[in-house]
Order: sequence, then structure tokens, then C-alpha cells
Amino acid sequence: MFAPANLAILAIAGTATAGVILRPFRWPEAIWAVTGAVALLAFRLLGPDDARAAVRRGTDVYLFLTGMMILAELARREGLFDWTAALAARMARGSARRLFDLIFLVGIVVTALLSNDATAVVLTPAVYAAARAAKAEPLPYLFICAFVANAASFVLPISNPANLVLFGQKIPALGPWVLWFGIPSLIAVGMSWLVLRIAFRHELAAKISGDVPLPTLSTPAKLAGVGIGIACLVLLVTSALDGPLGLATVVAGLLAAALVLIAGRSSPMPLLKGVSWSVIPLVAGLFVLVAGLEQTGLVAALARDLAMAAGDAPRATGFWAGTVLAFVCNLMNNLPAGLLAASAAPAGAVPSAVTGALLVGVDLGPNMSVTGSLATILWLIAIRREGEDVGAWNFLKLGLAVTLPALIPALAAVVWLAPG
Repeated sequence: MFAPANLAILAIAGTATAGVILRPFRWPEAIWAVTGAVALLAFRLLGPDDARAAVRRGTDVYLFLTGMMILAELARREGLFDWTAALAARMARGSARRLFDLIFLVGIVVTALLSNDATAVVLTPAVYAAARAAKAEPLPYLFICAFVANAASFVLPISNPANLVLFGQKIPALGPWVLWFGIPSLIAVGMSWLVLRIAFRHELAAKISGDVPLPTLSTPAKLAGVGIGIACLVLLVTSALDGPLGLATVVAGLLAAALVLIAGRSSPMPLLKGVSWSVIPLVAGLFVLVAGLEQTGLVAALARDLAMAAGDAPRATGFWAGTVLAFVCNLMNNLPAGLLAASAAPAGAVPSAVTGALLVGVDLGPNMSVTGSLATILWLIAIRREGEDVGAWNFLKLGLAVTLPALIPALAAVVWLAPG
């Protein structure tokens, strides 16, 4: 493991991961991941065939991300998120607590049906605008977007791309998924709501305005809502039938976009330009970096240790593995951490209690820090555009207070309910 080539791989992977998290020179995350992958090839630390195989492993994830990004951008461009957030502000009728609860509920629905990145990137600006219109302090409501994006990301199989990464082709169908992850999800979102409610109790005691203008939805916007609703229904049916989620997602996204563009006689270029395509090479680069780490024997060693422990005590092993992975996600971000976990403990090769706990660790664990997940990093960028900011230390203090009371019982529930 400590041969010069292995040390070089570890150095390249570590530097690339740090670049993804810290974004030196403000370069996009994808540049760091792709540069690390190219470096492995340039120094012949990873063969071209191995790199191609690593990129192909992520095909379902790329398709899923593409479809979800198209749906989210469609909703953003047509003003559906602005309308929904404004409607919540009107329904609050001057109560900050009621507005908090309604925004939290909207965040759960958006995360569950359109994935956590949609909540972080698209819902966040809409919530900010609604809070300002209601003359409320925005930060308590913005924090909802940060925390619910991860806490609700295992409500459904389609709620987080990490779910596809961890399970791959063995992802459970909708029915078994809900039976397994339903109660852990309720615990995760319920405890997150409770702690956030307590943490912002003074801010939520203030009076807010109930006179919030409701934007008018255009015909294309209404069609976008119908198209997105149909797309979500198609994905749920596909999941229930245990079909390929990646292909279904991209087809549903393209059909929904086509419905709106044809009705509005609009060019697809503005919609396509608004999609964050750099996410695809970012994930592909991380797949290659993990393939490089597999060359060092590190992943194989982790797999052996985990399999041995799981053979003796699967539920206890799952609980502690999920806990450790949750903290690791905050040290190296949940994208590379999740890919490593998927390589070390592929679904079907370890007891389901271990796989389920690892998924909860990857999805919920990153709520501890502002760099724990890509969704939270994107959330931070979004609030900075609105003139707000949250320091790493302040987020960590709140993140630990919110995450630990949700993580521990959610892990206990997921290993207890694990099938088999």
C-alpha cells in the first residue's frame, strides 16, 4: 500500500478532493476532479481501460442528474419555485412559525421529488425572496433549504443521486424502499425540524407581513407544473416496477421540457444553458479517482474489514459504519466518500443493514458542515448571491446540534428495519 505509485495516487486523489471542497482560485469543482483523473492517466497510475470502465460505472447517475437538472431548471425558469414560496408566505398569514413550517414542508416535497440539489440551488433563492417580501429575517428559512436538502434525501430512491451511487443496479423498488427507509426518513426530517425550530425560536416569535404578492403563473408555467408532475409520477411508477431510474429520469425531463417549449414556441437553448452541466464531468472525474484508489489496495482492505465485521454482527457493524461515514463525509465531502463506500461495500456483497446505514451516513451525515455535501456548498453559493453568508464555524455549531439527534436514531431505525 505504501509503494511510491500508491502514495502518488493518494496524493493526487487527496489534492483533487481538497480542490473540489475548497475551490482554490474559485475554479469550478469539476476542474479539480477532472484534473486529478487526467493526472492519474498522465503518470500512468491508472490505465485507459480502467479509466473508461470507471466512467461507464456512472452512466445511470449521469442520466439521473441530467433529467433532474432539466426538470429543476424548467421549474426555475417558469417561476414555479417563486410561486410556491410566495404561496407559503401568504398562507402563513403573518405567523413566522407557520411560515417556517410551510417552507419546511415545501423543502421536503421538492427534495423528495426533484432531488436535494434542486432544493439547495433553486428553492433557496425563491425562499429568500418570499422571506424578504414577508419582512422576515431570511436566515432561519434559508437554513431550512440547507438542512432539509440532505435530511429528506432518502425519502424516495429519486431524492438524491447518492442513492443510485450506493445501490447501483441493486437499488430497491419503491415499495420495499418506503418500508425500509420510511421511518428513518420521518426521524431525520422530524428531528431536523424540531431542533431548527428550537434554535430559531426567538426569530420565529417576531411578527411578519401576511401581505405577500402572489406571482401570476403564465400558461407555459402551468404546463411546466403539469409536465413536472407527470415526470415525477413516471419516476415513481418506474421505481415501483424496479425499472432503470437514470433512463426514466432523463426521458421524463426531456418530455416535460418539450411540452413547455413547444407550447411556448420557445428555443431550448436558454433552458439548456441554465443547466449546470459541469456536475457531469465532476462526478465522472470522481469515479476515476476512486478507481485509482482501488489500485492502492485501500478499498480492498476496507472491504475485507467491513465484510468480516458484518459477518459477525451486521446491525452493529452497519450502525457504526454509517456513523463513521457520516463524519468522513464532512472531512472529504459526501460525493467521494459515497463512491468509496460503494466500492468498499457494494450492495449485495454486504448485509442490507450495512448498505442502508451507509446510505443514511452519506445522505444525512453531511449536514454537520458547510462542505459536507455538494448540495450544501451550492446552497452557500446561492445565499451569498443574495447578500447573506454563514461562516464555517457557525454552520458547524448548528450542524452538529441538528444532525446528531437525527442521525443516531435514523441509523438505529434503518439497521433494525433492514430486510433479510
